[in-house]
Amino acid sequence: MTALVRASGTARRPEDLLGCMTLREKLAQLVGLWVGAGEDGDVVAPLQDAMIGDTAPPFEEFATDGLGHLTRVFGTRPVTPAVGRRALRDAQRWLVERTRLGIPAIAHEECLTGLAAWQAATFPTPLAWGASFDPALVEETATAIGGSMAGLGVHQGLAPVLDVVRDPRWGRVDECIGEDPYLVGVVGTAYVRGLQAAGVHATLKHFVGYSGSRGGRNLGPVSAGPREVADVLLPPFEMAVLDGGVASVMHSYAEVDGVPAAADRDLLTGLLRERWGFEGTVVADYFGVAFLHTLHEVAADLADAARQALVAGVDVELPTGNAYLDPLEAAVRDGRVPEEVVDVAVLRVLRQKEALGLLDGSYLERLDALVSSTEVPDLDPPGHRALAGRLAEESVVLLANDGTLPLTAPGRAAPARVAVVGPNADRSDALFGCYSFVNHVLPQHPGTPAGLEAPTVLEALRDEPALGPSEVVHVAGCGVDDADRTRIPGAVEVVRGADVAVVVVGDQAGLFGRGTVGEGCDRDDLELPGVQRELVEAVLSTGTPVVLVLLSGRPYAVDWALARCAAVVQAFFPGEEGGRALAGILTGRVEPSGRLPVSMPRSAGAQPYSYLHPRLGGSSSVTTLDSAPALPFGHGLTYTSFSYLSVEAAPVAPTGGRVEVTARVRNDGERSGTEVVQLYGHDVVASVTRPVAQLLGFARVPLGPGEEATVRFSVPTARLAFSDRRLRRVVEPGALEVWVGRSCADRAGEARVELVGDVHEVTTADDRFTTVEVG
Repeated sequence: MTALVRASGTARRPEDLLGCMTLREKLAQLVGLWVGAGEDGDVVAPLQDAMIGDTAPPFEEFATDGLGHLTRVFGTRPVTPAVGRRALRDAQRWLVERTRLGIPAIAHEECLTGLAAWQAATFPTPLAWGASFDPALVEETATAIGGSMAGLGVHQGLAPVLDVVRDPRWGRVDECIGEDPYLVGVVGTAYVRGLQAAGVHATLKHFVGYSGSRGGRNLGPVSAGPREVADVLLPPFEMAVLDGGVASVMHSYAEVDGVPAAADRDLLTGLLRERWGFEGTVVADYFGVAFLHTLHEVAADLADAARQALVAGVDVELPTGNAYLDPLEAAVRDGRVPEEVVDVAVLRVLRQKEALGLLDGSYLERLDALVSSTEVPDLDPPGHRALAGRLAEESVVLLANDGTLPLTAPGRAAPARVAVVGPNADRSDALFGCYSFVNHVLPQHPGTPAGLEAPTVLEALRDEPALGPSEVVHVAGCGVDDADRTRIPGAVEVVRGADVAVVVVGDQAGLFGRGTVGEGCDRDDLELPGVQRELVEAVLSTGTPVVLVLLSGRPYAVDWALARCAAVVQAFFPGEEGGRALAGILTGRVEPSGRLPVSMPRSAGAQPYSYLHPRLGGSSSVTTLDSAPALPFGHGLTYTSFSYLSVEAAPVAPTGGRVEVTARVRNDGERSGTEVVQLYGHDVVASVTRPVAQLLGFARVPLGPGEEATVRFSVPTARLAFSDRRLRRVVEPGALEVWVGRSCADRAGEARVELVGDVHEVTTADDRFTTVEVG
């Protein structure tokens, strides 16, 4: 047996290893260990302090029988890449040499805005990915992130988040891609492909329903019906599983209609494995198995929680073994849980380790070679920074502009004096999302430098060559989320003497009350936090043209600013190069091309709101409440103008076929620019109510002055599928309106298509992606 499990250089089959294992060794493969968690008060997961206590057990004691996962070796506290890689190697060597079976652990890390590690490149937040409408660039970015992770010996990344935004009051909106399931699915699948192309397994989060909590409250109950779940919340996951080949899925904390996802066998086995054919591992969101007992109260104790989760299909308990070690062992030994159920999960974990090369006998040699390299790991190389800059530039959305922007242009002199005010004007932390290392971990380690270069908006504007002759002056004016108004008069005085004011407001990302947005940082209103609106109103009263820059993780209700400011710019946490990207947009060095991946709300009282509403979900004469957003999904301006010369569609399409639409677009302006051509549809009559608009496809089309392009969309009819009255996913015959425009509310050109044939019941064999050709 010893020869079987330790033979150097010999690949070991998962089935053979399973046959050698004791029960305790099996359970060890189903849990993680969070080394160092609980020390120094580092709380970076819900109820972490209560679930772990003051300290985690020593590694050697915990891992005596082996270990499934090593939790966040790099992402728990500041550790240099070289030191972290060496520590990881030492832990893996101990597992190989000091445990009976010698099986290495899967090392996982957060990687939502880049690898969440000290000194690692920090990219724009996922809401910015959605704003870019550029899945190819997101895929390239994910490959770069995966390359850094693989170079450190990390095997699995806990991203992307495929939750569809349902309520902007929810704190985790900045982790999401957008409010449209197709946009989320296309961009999220691109991220999966990119990360896994680098040899790192991606993990879909959070399966499913997490973003639909009542009132936007984190971990709140979800009241979504089966039709909303099937038609809105599930499609991105289906795309990433079937078309992205994702290796792992993380269950949601949510309870949907009273059933927690971690205990839902219909979801985790019936749908995910039996219908979609998923063959990877399902991992628990941190402490999610124990929460079945402690929070959801559907399990009598931790053993019962372990039984329910394991039977439902949760293979691995993360971040540690609260339920899957001692409690589950007792339940197996007294007959409450058949050992065969444990074996199924263990075999899945071993097969994942086999796919990652952990069972081939040479893994430790490869890891030794990484560690012994004299080259110091560079987690923020020029190539990563260039990608971060491109994605930031493409994600910035110009919401409104009276011609004040760009600040410099041919034939127009740069402003002599630019006042830069606002709480986010000179704070690099304001560039980063909740799951960046800077905002996720470093607040627990005061005095530790960020470990990466991230020029603020103020610094970037001062470095802009186009503003070389300009005097750039700065006063913060107020904080992000306090009631101190004493600095507002000073900001007003500075603005009075300026030709233009750039006012940078928005959020501070954080965890569990340590920020204005982020995990556990929900809002009961959508006004700018603190006294920021008062600052903007005071600056507007000077009469100086105001360019409002929103550096935030959620859309805020700023319709008052859209009407009064000279220009308004939205940047969803644009990352380490975000300051330079914004400076480029403001001065005209960069052409704005981002589009809103979420509607801009008019008020908190109109929430939850989605552009995917049926007729009676919008404004109407039967209610005094106006739910219309301040700006619609897909909106975004440029410094040039585009026109649609024609929109044509094949008049007939089979219900089980494809809808063909062609649009011709022209740049009518004097500047180059990028139009995001958006195709929408509306099912005119259906057996259940349907959205007034639904995104069917999109394309980024860069055009020089006077240039034209033809965009051809081939839309699989499955894009129009919905759950009928019997909850079958179908495409029904009948009339379909299609249109192309600059947002969901803009019909620049439209056509009508008749879907013919029998009702088509959609299966996993149906195409899910619209193909686009630009020529």
